[in-house]
Amino acid sequence: MQQLLTGYRRDLHQIPETDFDLPKTLAYIRHVLEQYPCTITTPCKSTLCAYFDAGKPKTTAFRADMDALPIQERSQPDYVSQHAGKMHACGHDGHMAMVLALAQSVTERIHELPRNVLLVFQPAEETTGGARLVCESGVFEQYHCDRIIGWHLWPDLPKGVIASRPGPLLARSSEVTVTIDGKSSHIAKADEGADALYSAVRFVCEAYRRLETLGDAEERRLLKFGKLESGSARNAISAKSQLLGSLRVYSQSMFDSAVSMLKQLAQEIEQETGCRFTLHFSEGYPPVINDADLFALASKALPELEYLPEPLMIAEDFSFYQQHLPGLFLLLGTGSETPLHADVFDFDETVLSIGLQADERLLYLE
Repeated sequence: MQQLLTGYRRDLHQIPETDFDLPKTLAYIRHVLEQYPCTITTPCKSTLCAYFDAGKPKTTAFRADMDALPIQERSQPDYVSQHAGKMHACGHDGHMAMVLALAQSVTERIHELPRNVLLVFQPAEETTGGARLVCESGVFEQYHCDRIIGWHLWPDLPKGVIASRPGPLLARSSEVTVTIDGKSSHIAKADEGADALYSAVRFVCEAYRRLETLGDAEERRLLKFGKLESGSARNAISAKSQLLGSLRVYSQSMFDSAVSMLKQLAQEIEQETGCRFTLHFSEGYPPVINDADLFALASKALPELEYLPEPLMIAEDFSFYQQHLPGLFLLLGTGSETPLHADVFDFDETVLSIGLQADERLLYLE
């Protein structure tokens, strides 16, 4: 199985594709799945599902994300990307390899499994959230799915460690764009202008302070602005500023409180400075919330499963599945010092066997 996993991963690593534009990836996956006794469907755009009928009333789904990133690979392994400007720098090639290999495991065990199995290969995790389209397609209702399991390779964990937590695991993300329109004047006549740069700086500092006062002090939250554009000259009051940032929270109540606070703060600075604020919050992805009952079942099947004491600040569109049916998201350590999305990202493929063996045990959850 290790040879199979390595082969799948390296083949897929060489043909990275992005968003919904995945013709070679889809063709490869279909070719592999066609050798197994499963029903292959395309429930929505750039998506493949494989249904294995064990004759049972309920079905467990296993998800793999297929899309790569618009990154030029800088390292040169034998299996380097053959698509210029595209790279599997987030481990999705490994996720697909695990689920493709699981198809063989399911085939070998189909008559002893307590549940049917649905393998889901989805697009656009890195961009617009392809998981939502899969949920809206009706495929889970069609095949009587009542749970879904997903993985992410994780460089921050030691090689081969499996970790997760019940409840909040990953954050809700929302991109925050703040546009501030002021009035330019020469700095010698600053009182004739409306300083958009000052207003932006004031907004950032006060927003950071106020966010920490919201809601339950124990509930994690994060707001950071990574980009500020403002002004045209050193001796002119800035007429316009734009702030680009990200808000990460774990509950709708905290998100609503943060948005309300930022809007109120903008109004206060408008009154003080005469500038005009426009705030935009992207819909983003919901938080990844692991089903407590499913986590408890998995913990019994996987005694090596390590408990994460705190949720993480990244976001993942697996959260859309968890809004639709109970879901469990697991992290598989690669032990690598290279972070996700790096142009030299790689990992020891032996960890894929550990993930596959865990999935084989999760097949038997009642």
